[in-house]
Amino acid sequence: MAYIVDFKNVSTIGLESSPVAEALAGLRANEARYFMNKYKHEFTVLPASESQDTLDYVNRVLKEERELEFAAKPLETASFQVENIKWTYVFYEDGLAINVLYTVDDPKKRAVGFKLSEGMEVPKELEGKFKFARQKSKLAGTIRGSFFKIKGEY
Repeated sequence: MAYIVDFKNVSTIGLESSPVAEALAGLRANEARYFMNKYKHEFTVLPASESQDTLDYVNRVLKEERELEFAAKPLETASFQVENIKWTYVFYEDGLAINVLYTVDDPKKRAVGFKLSEGMEVPKELEGKFKFARQKSKLAGTIRGSFFKIKGEY
């Protein structure tokens, strides 16, 4: 069932099995606030069990671009388009959030972003491959993030 993320009253709905559920909920709410403030778009997530096509898409991009496959269990996804950008998110049980930003009309503005919830370790799949910048968030505490540019067509 779809869930509109409330960034004013942060909830762990759908993320309860995560050992960093509170931080992951804050990270998810931080994303929701960004889309509401920038695009007036409600950030809606689906349980991963109901969004296999979204998972397949993200897994394909990760595998083909960087040979990445994550062991963590996906909990939720989001997939939508605002303006000329397709956004796809996967929130994982270990606290990792992955987003694919894919501009429809500009191949130079396509990337995969990784955000780590406060309190989680860097996933072994990313260790030594990416440098993470820190960002402070009222909703999520300290978020560590990194990204890579997408070269292929998806």
